[in-house]
Amino acid sequence: MRLNDPQVWTLIGVFAAVMLGGMTLMTTQLSRIIRTEVDRIDGTLSARMDLIDGTLSARMDRIDGSLSARMDGLDGTLSARIDGVDARLGRIEAKVEDLDKELTNLATRFWRSQ
Repeated sequence: MRLNDPQVWTLIGVFAAVMLGGMTLMTTQLSRIIRTEVDRIDGTLSARMDLIDGTLSARMDRIDGSLSARMDGLDGTLSARIDGVDARLGRIEAKVEDLDKELTNLATRFWRSQ
């Protein structure tokens, strides 16, 4: 069977339409699959990031509480030591004042005796 020119061009058009339709269908399906997979990966990553954020926040809060407790303890210790040093300095100052009075009395006696 021989085909004339209009029949050949009709077959070429039908073949081209079928091929373009098939490629369009495959591209659309592939696009949907890729979009679905990207959304799934995005959901998974978001969940993991939220988990990591929660874990890090809990750890940072625990570290902050621990450091605050240690700083408060250190502050109390240093305050007690500073109070002890202040008391010692007060006693030394009183002794120096007493010594100064005694030296003043001795100098007065020595210079007046000449």
